[in-house]
Amino acid sequence: MRFLREFRDPQAAEVLVRRIRKVADSLGEISFMEVCGTHTMSIYRYGIRRLLPPNIRILSGPGCPVCVTPNAFLDRAIALARLPGVTIATFGDMMRVPGSTSSLEREQACGCDIRVVYSPIDALRIAAQEQHRRLVFLGVGFETTAPALAATLLEARRTEVNNFSILSAAKVIPPAMQALLKDGPLRLSGFLCPGHVSTVIGSRPYEPLVNEHGIPCVIAGFEPLDILYGFLMLLEQVSEHRADVEIAYRRAVRPEGNPKAKRVLKEVFIECDAQWRGIGRIEGSGLALSSTLEAHDAFLIEVEVEPTYEVPGCICGLVLSGQRTPFECDLFAKECTPETPQGACMVSAEGTCAAAYCYGRIEEE
Repeated sequence: MRFLREFRDPQAAEVLVRRIRKVADSLGEISFMEVCGTHTMSIYRYGIRRLLPPNIRILSGPGCPVCVTPNAFLDRAIALARLPGVTIATFGDMMRVPGSTSSLEREQACGCDIRVVYSPIDALRIAAQEQHRRLVFLGVGFETTAPALAATLLEARRTEVNNFSILSAAKVIPPAMQALLKDGPLRLSGFLCPGHVSTVIGSRPYEPLVNEHGIPCVIAGFEPLDILYGFLMLLEQVSEHRADVEIAYRRAVRPEGNPKAKRVLKEVFIECDAQWRGIGRIEGSGLALSSTLEAHDAFLIEVEVEPTYEVPGCICGLVLSGQRTPFECDLFAKECTPETPQGACMVSAEGTCAAAYCYGRIEEE
């Protein structure tokens, strides 16, 4: 158990690993999926797969918002950046994501006004200071970042910063989990549910997964001990032939979630169908601006967008849907590296391919 040396409390980790192995010893093949990019990175970084018994398989799902954003969205953002008088503001992890023929980083080098910000409110401040330009913020994220988008839009309306708009690619996680169970070839035994998302939405949105599919769900934190404890709780549900939504991250998550964040989301966004890289169109999984905020909706800006093109050989979509691992991609660690990414999963700090490249290749030894 040499990986345990990396844990903050190796003795506690060893106790959890022994408990996991004891429960798993009486079970057959088990497949769990984590649906959070931070979980993915921690699982690879701390060698958690190597600590688990061989009959437990851990799959990485669509838990990285940058990764699941399709090329068509990035192509539209690039087309907007090329328009005269338009400034694009974005989180930094979108800059190097390859679109069909370019990236935001390349367009910035060619002279487009593209700026990295740390929050949407920073983008709003830029718009207020430079009202002669149209500022478009790229609203990529899950329920974790969507409340900040919503609050910024309400502030833009209140302060009448009319040159500020958002190109929304905000998505919600539970419908994607449903889609993986309904349409995918996976035979999952349980979900390790995302901690950050669940601080906003709570535990109740996962109940349909339990009621309709009989699949255990456990919401876990992000420390390696949190993750091991989450897997132990999932195994105990499987061994006891039950399926519940359980919270292992009680220091941050409540069943009802964050009521204030949910209210502001409801005020600003409406549910819509959304395209997910590797999964396709999922009903009710997107967040579009309500009609009361059309003045700030960048999707209403007329622009010609190039046809979508995918890099031949890139299997990001299969990785995001848990059907393949990065090691099964012919491009991985060859043509596709963090310095020369061929797909979004190698760019984002929460991407499965980036995690596998940085920490996971030891698993193949």
